[in-house]
Amino acid sequence: MLYRRLLGGLLALFVLTGVVAPTTAQKDEKKDEKKDEKKEDKGGEKVKLEWKFKKGVPFYQTMKTTTNQTMNVMNNDVKQTQTQTFYFKWTPTEDPKDDKVTIEQEIISVKMDIDIGNQKISYDHQNPKDANHPLGEFFKALVGSKFTLTLDLKQMKVTDIKGRDEFVGKLVKANPQMRPLLEQILSDDALKQMAEPTFAAVKSDAPIAKGEKWKKNTKLNMGPIGSYENDYEYTYDGKDEKDKKLDKIKVTTTLKYTAPGDAPAGGGLPFKIKSAQLTSKNAEGNIYFNAEAGRIERSEMNVDLDGTLSIEIGGQTTEVKLTQKQTSEVKTEDKSPITAAPGGP
Repeated sequence: MLYRRLLGGLLALFVLTGVVAPTTAQKDEKKDEKKDEKKEDKGGEKVKLEWKFKKGVPFYQTMKTTTNQTMNVMNNDVKQTQTQTFYFKWTPTEDPKDDKVTIEQEIISVKMDIDIGNQKISYDHQNPKDANHPLGEFFKALVGSKFTLTLDLKQMKVTDIKGRDEFVGKLVKANPQMRPLLEQILSDDALKQMAEPTFAAVKSDAPIAKGEKWKKNTKLNMGPIGSYENDYEYTYDGKDEKDKKLDKIKVTTTLKYTAPGDAPAGGGLPFKIKSAQLTSKNAEGNIYFNAEAGRIERSEMNVDLDGTLSIEIGGQTTEVKLTQKQTSEVKTEDKSPITAAPGGP
């Protein structure tokens, strides 16, 4: 059936986009003059939130994203639930110098649970016995991938990243048919934006007071999948009431999606997105920064998305109504959150 063919293509779209989807990126801003780390003024006590890095000392992050999605195609509802968990290891390869630091990012484990119309697909790198499906090799290929990134400590912006060719090569080996799509969507910019959210949400160029706001913007073109633009507004909310060692930052965001339109279909996709009207709402969350440790300790974000897409398959155009709710949680630790297993690192 038409909607099942469409579904197959959208599955690849949302799985891959979930890996590299833009979250936050730094926008050039006018720098404030240097001030003391703490100063009393009308806004109250100011604090300086700074990341701390030491050569060879790693930290670990667990990023869990849950997406509940309903697609209505030709009056048929197709429900999809997807939970993906990525485990990252970050290791500074040098001590900070000249307002820059190099960091190695490694994907040390992956867990996926996907339910599409009661058809379930699961993969757990730590327990891979039930991974006998086409996507199993693809998920497996993600593990062990490494990137070396250069981080500008003034802007908290990733200025360079190495490892793309090796990463794409591993994924293509697992699924050669996806080469055209992977080559287009896994650009250097896309991989930078996969790494950058770990650091970019914190305003580190000057001390801030409670109630102070700052904005950031990100744009990402993903070829046949379309382009994304996010506008973020952050508000420093002072010390967390439950844990005074943490500084709380509120965040709201507006997502704008633009379809590739009349551009030729590409990437080996079985469909072409001709137009889209998608609106984000209830897009908000909190970030908790541990100034003593010099890093984000945890964060959570919620985003609702709904609207319509006009999709062409085999010369026939179909309207798809989309409703989606997504929650994301990130946790940072000193020690690895995973244990060694037959499929482990």
